Amino acid sequence: MSEPQRKIIHVDCDCFYAAIEMRDDPALRPLPLAVGGRPESRGVIATCNYIARRYGVRSAMSSARALRLCPDLLILPPDMARYREASQQIMRIYERYTPLIEPLSLDEAYLDVSGQPHEQGSATRMAEAIRRQIREEVGITASAGIAPNKFLAKVASDWNKPDGQFLIRPQDVAGFVAALPVEKIHGVGRVTAQRLNELGIRRCGDMLAWELADLLRHFGRFGERLYELARGVDPRPVSTDRSRKSISVEETYAVDLPDAGACLSKLPELIDRLSARIARSGNPAFKGLSVKLKFDDFSQTTVEHAGGQLSPARFGELLRVGFERGRRPVRLVGVGVKLADEHDLPRQLRLFGRDGRPLPDLPAAEAAAGEAEPPTRDAEPPPREG
Repeated sequence: MSEPQRKIIHVDCDCFYAAIEMRDDPALRPLPLAVGGRPESRGVIATCNYIARRYGVRSAMSSARALRLCPDLLILPPDMARYREASQQIMRIYERYTPLIEPLSLDEAYLDVSGQPHEQGSATRMAEAIRRQIREEVGITASAGIAPNKFLAKVASDWNKPDGQFLIRPQDVAGFVAALPVEKIHGVGRVTAQRLNELGIRRCGDMLAWELADLLRHFGRFGERLYELARGVDPRPVSTDRSRKSISVEETYAVDLPDAGACLSKLPELIDRLSARIARSGNPAFKGLSVKLKFDDFSQTTVEHAGGQLSPARFGELLRVGFERGRRPVRLVGVGVKLADEHDLPRQLRLFGRDGRPLPDLPAAEAAAGEAEPPTRDAEPPPREG
């Protein structure tokens, strides 16, 4: 007996930070507006309104470049307290329709409304009601996607932005996904999209002729994800676990760091800040280290490795690997740890001797052999803010 069809809604507020600013000061509405950092300190745009987008301004763009594209752009500093307050209002609206809510950020979440009785059980009507209540009670607009799984719901929420929604019915999945550009796949950034295009894969339908083994050979473990998503398959449940998954710090430098040595010189201060942040979080156990680099062309890479100690030597190794991937000046360096889940804790205990003192840090090869994670992984997080 087959399982009942899931009904997933992905809700994403439209230019959330900018929308809150325009709500609270209507005089801003006719202006090209962005929220982000100061251009003179190498700030980055967090989001912008749709007027600014007509000039080519986008989130994750440097504020300096945004001003070159739109000289009249007004850039406001973020006011996280107000944004969090609006986010809490939105969350309470979601809770009227389902307890199965997976927040992705302050303004974005998945909702599993399968079997819910509201609006005669129609996920489309529930999405309409949620968007209406956000507009009336919070004073901003939101877009929604409705689909049988999380991957498709997220794609659909971007289809009729702003202030719209889009439904992908189960019987339409195959045709919809086949025509979908690979850039629409969550996790496919510029570099991966280019590699796919070079292989003749421009739309998900082009991947249907590829064997899983071939995709694994070209893309590693991400190849399995590509194989499934190209067929519209995404079994991931909507997760209500909101526990923190990682702790990190990063710094954008006023002057690009020209080489690996310059990047390495910044590690001690970053590791000190990371240590302090971990301590403020109650010293949770962690199972992995990471280094993030953003280059002067805004490409970025993240290198990860299994480990449970803040080892400057290990962070240095990861940084060198990351720098070799770009081999160009670096504008941002970040370091972080991946927190351990409950099932990881027994493994963490092996990092301490019988006297409670930390064991010596393992050589890279031994650590890689003793943990499930591979030594490195290149990550391409998609730009934030819809």
